[in-house]
Amino acid sequence: MEKVNRILWGLVFIVLGVVVALNALDIIDFNIFFNGWWTLLIIIPCFIGLFDTTNESRIGNIIGLIIGIVLLLLCNGWIRFDLIFKLFVPAILVFIGIYLIFGNMFRSKITEKIHETKSKSDSESICATFSEQFVVKNDEEFKNANLDAIFGSVVLDLTNAKIKNEAVITASAIFGGIDIIVPKDVEVKVKSTPIFGGVSNRNKTKDAKKVIYVDALALFGSVDIK
Repeated sequence: MEKVNRILWGLVFIVLGVVVALNALDIIDFNIFFNGWWTLLIIIPCFIGLFDTTNESRIGNIIGLIIGIVLLLLCNGWIRFDLIFKLFVPAILVFIGIYLIFGNMFRSKITEKIHETKSKSDSESICATFSEQFVVKNDEEFKNANLDAIFGSVVLDLTNAKIKNEAVITASAIFGGIDIIVPKDVEVKVKSTPIFGGVSNRNKTKDAKKVIYVDALALFGSVDIK
């Protein structure tokens, strides 16, 4: 998947380079800073994110893509703001209804595993609201945890934690940041929902006996696993 991402981003830069070159040679007259050009900074990453098979939840990318396209249409006067305002609530209701009906079709193996593992034991809650939390698990048994960073930051260090087989971390970064440091002998599998935010997994361990499942939401925030 990393190769596909590189190809897609490569094509973006190639097209951009060709357009700039043709403009410089006066072969075409295309203003790359057209009305609403900045919406491409939302549209392009979200569109490429739809092809990421390692991303177990594409809802964030779909929402971002829709918002980017709507903003582009608004900036160019192709649709009216009052029309968007009138249709906003109905669109949300329709989206919720579709998700309730067809949601199970999009549930991945990781999603199923997260629900299964969480049901086996209680979860520890770590929350930082307009504050910071730095939690270190030294020689302690770790099972599940809920991490919430709301206009704050949470650091969970599991380097020396005792993990038997499987554990689940639910991480929600809303205008905040969450760092999760995992042991080297543990594989990390991520279900991510980035909405104007980012979720990164730097853990490269594969086929390990111990697994940590991370259900991450990044809303104008970031979740970093390393």
